[in-house]
Amino acid sequence: MLEINASGMYYRDLNQKIRDAVDKGEKDITVKNVNGQYYMGDGLRGKSTITIEGVPGNDLAAFMDGPTLIIKANAQDNISNTMNTGKVVIHGNAGDVLGYGMRGGKLHIFGDVGYRVGIHMKGVKKQAPTIIVGGTAGDFFGEYMAGGVLILLGLNDDGRPIVGDYLGTGMHGGVIYVRGEVEKENCGAEVGILDLDDEDMKVLKDSLAEYCKDMGLSLDEIMKKGFKKLIPVSLRPYGNLYAY
Repeated sequence: MLEINASGMYYRDLNQKIRDAVDKGEKDITVKNVNGQYYMGDGLRGKSTITIEGVPGNDLAAFMDGPTLIIKANAQDNISNTMNTGKVVIHGNAGDVLGYGMRGGKLHIFGDVGYRVGIHMKGVKKQAPTIIVGGTAGDFFGEYMAGGVLILLGLNDDGRPIVGDYLGTGMHGGVIYVRGEVEKENCGAEVGILDLDDEDMKVLKDSLAEYCKDMGLSLDEIMKKGFKKLIPVSLRPYGNLYAY
């Protein structure tokens, strides 16, 4: 295992050191003392596992294609922007605009997230990106979503609403699963709320089995509470605004 000490290191120098290690074939890398350095994991390819100790800065794992990033603390905004394949596991909370335009791979978050998670998320060819949030989410969860799977669990159960307003606004593809009840007044007009069928249960259990393994949680405990499924009821929710 290779260890990199990021203490006081400029973000460009740190990212170059990580990239050089991956290019040399290192498969298990730990980066210690991270303190807000930007762009970690951006554009990386291959099958390396990179463990980050500390709080990384914005745009983690943007355009990433293959590696696994494990963050032992909180993380900031714009994680997994247009990520192609690979996985990001965050053992704390995360910020806003996670998974923007995400094309594939998995983003697993133990805690809460901010606003506009999954915005413009899409699937490419046979890829179906998945984001699983263990806590609560802010407004515009799944905004303009075009493909993939969003799962919101609300495991903290501390009395706060599991999700904010404008859930699925502009959604025209993909599916959102919310553990517990969903109020129509919190959703975009483009969203229908349904009960789960057998295929939905298979998707949920397959996705959550890996999430629970990453986070040390019990799948059986999570599945004791029911879920609702949100899907778009229109493929062109704003078609009347366009001239074509």
